[in-house]
Amino acid sequence: MLKPLGDRVVIELVESEEKTASGIVLPDSAKEKPQEGKIVAAGSGRVLESGERVALEVKEGDRIIFSKYAGTEVKYEGTEYLILRESDILAVIG
Repeated sequence: MLKPLGDRVVIELVESEEKTASGIVLPDSAKEKPQEGKIVAAGSGRVLESGERVALEVKEGDRIIFSKYAGTEVKYEGTEYLILRESDILAVIG
């Protein structure tokens, strides 16, 4: 499993709908880049200049919304993930 460092989290993306409400099937080229995901791994927190570690406000299992162009896409053992900093997370769902 991937273990992020510092204030980074590993996200499994929640795919957008394949169809619109009226039943129109969307091709991949028409889909928006997902901005929602589930945290599957979280780093140990940000380190301040004083050396003190600040824990993350999010945890594994949280469903989140993040900035549209945030993070780095990686593929690990056949699954696509996104690694991003905690500051790129906009909200926790639920």
